[in-house]
Amino acid sequence: MSEKDDGKVRLDKWLWAARFYKTRALAKAAIEGGKVHCRGERCKPSKEPKVGEELVVRAGFDERTVVVRALSAVRKGAPEAQLLYEETADSLARRENAAAMRKAGTLGVETDGRPSKKQRRALQRFRSDAE
Repeated sequence: MSEKDDGKVRLDKWLWAARFYKTRALAKAAIEGGKVHCRGERCKPSKEPKVGEELVVRAGFDERTVVVRALSAVRKGAPEAQLLYEETADSLARRENAAAMRKAGTLGVETDGRPSKKQRRALQRFRSDAE
């Protein structure tokens, strides 16, 4: 596979080459699922990203805001892939903060387990009063 001379590349191919997703099929599914936004709008897998354009890419728990720095349709090693984009400072700070919160366990709801018989009766009374 060789890179086109006209400098045009599909968005799903670019996301795969930049190593945001392991396969092109996963990149295409993410784009169609609304996980990739360009200029605040959903986009199609066939969209052609341009240098300087800002993309918001969600993968797993992470949401990255990146600026396209170079185009490539060829998947290379991670150091070369990181040269294709630049993550914004705000995005990097948000991701680090979210990772710290996940690590600390403050993101989920903490419970003491199942409710006791007394707590269960109080819940049932509360629910019946609400109706």
